[in-house]
Amino acid sequence: MPAPVLLVAGERLARYGFGDGHPFGPDRHAAFLAELVKRGLDRRVQITETRAATREELQSFHTPQYLDLVADRSRTGEGYLDGGDTPAWRGVYETAADVVGGTLLAADEIMAGRARRAFVPIAGLHHAARGGAAGFCVFNDCGVAVEMLRRNHGLKRIAYVDIDAHHGDGVFYGFEADPDLIFADIHEDGRHLYPGTGSKDEVGRGAAAGTKLNIPVPPGSDDAVFAAEWPRVLAHLRKFKPEFILLQAGADSVEGDPITHMRFTADVHGRAARDLAALAEELGHGRVLGTGGGGYNRINLAQAWTAVIEGFLMVPGGESGD
Repeated sequence: MPAPVLLVAGERLARYGFGDGHPFGPDRHAAFLAELVKRGLDRRVQITETRAATREELQSFHTPQYLDLVADRSRTGEGYLDGGDTPAWRGVYETAADVVGGTLLAADEIMAGRARRAFVPIAGLHHAARGGAAGFCVFNDCGVAVEMLRRNHGLKRIAYVDIDAHHGDGVFYGFEADPDLIFADIHEDGRHLYPGTGSKDEVGRGAAAGTKLNIPVPPGSDDAVFAAEWPRVLAHLRKFKPEFILLQAGADSVEGDPITHMRFTADVHGRAARDLAALAEELGHGRVLGTGGGGYNRINLAQAWTAVIEGFLMVPGGESGD
């Protein structure tokens, strides 16, 4: 019987946030979960709680010095973890490790065949660098997942696809010279939006040249712009035939987000999830792991992330009994 779609959710993940009133507040999880239940999707997926990532797992991507800094600030709850965007709080290390653990748990369940596809809403913290925090992102769960999929499961070529309004700079620069990390990112032009990176000329370095695809689009880009650019992403992945696909499905590219200028609808997120699931099936393994990423309009993120779940379920192999 085909394995179901796995959803990693619960109170431990919900705790990752920067306080009430902050764009990245802990209420984002509840907004998503309410929409999931409203659509009856909670009855069609397997739901599990997260686990904590270990120091060894975190260190597969992050430097020991940075992990020590986060641990120290986690004890005091004082200061910032970067230049001023990502504040510390008491327990931040443990809470951020729970986010990474959720992504790793989902990846392991997919590799074990207990899930075909999976989604982790409070995850996809794509700005964190190997040696530092950035843009509300403490630990880069996607970067750790790439390293651990290779170390624990023997995979080589992994694809990372990002439709968040912001460029996934932590992943891009973390693997810029790695020819086996296949990268594709549609984002608002960095000349207008943080972090200011991701030009079309950034295609990878050295042996990795050509394995990275950055597609900056103008502010105000809508579903028609996505439809015109998205086939380039699918063609890029088909060319390199990845053994596992990570999707960062940030909802801040949906129209009405308070800190970006994009005009996608949630249909984009559903299409991305469906097309990547179909591509993974075409490649013979079916492995797709989605993460929520950004998104600061609660209605938008609820609709976009549930559209990802629906997209995963639409492709045969995503639901028991298909």
